[in-house]
Amino acid sequence: MSTVLNWLSGTLIILGALLALTAAIGIVRFPDTLLRMHAATKPQVIGLNLVLAGTCLRVYDDPNVWMLVLVGLFTLLTAPVIAHLIGRTAYRERRYRADLLVVDELGDKLDE
Repeated sequence: MSTVLNWLSGTLIILGALLALTAAIGIVRFPDTLLRMHAATKPQVIGLNLVLAGTCLRVYDDPNVWMLVLVGLFTLLTAPVIAHLIGRTAYRERRYRADLLVVDELGDKLDE
């Protein structure tokens, strides 16, 4: 394996780990469920996919590299759905801070 691929692989893995770390810090630090949901989905998914891309570069000649690709694809497909369901449930159960919302489009519809 060439030195360039080693450096690129290591860089992607470290960047992905840093994004996952920022997601974990955001989950602990943010004040309500909606903000925590944002921190749990976006940087976490991108961080995981960066780690998987770095690992794919590292083991590109292994036949099991397609499993890593499938893990990345399933994460990209399921994370937005899970985030939507968590956000909707938190909103309906009023587990958010209303003063942090700029526009509340569902406020009138929820009372009906």
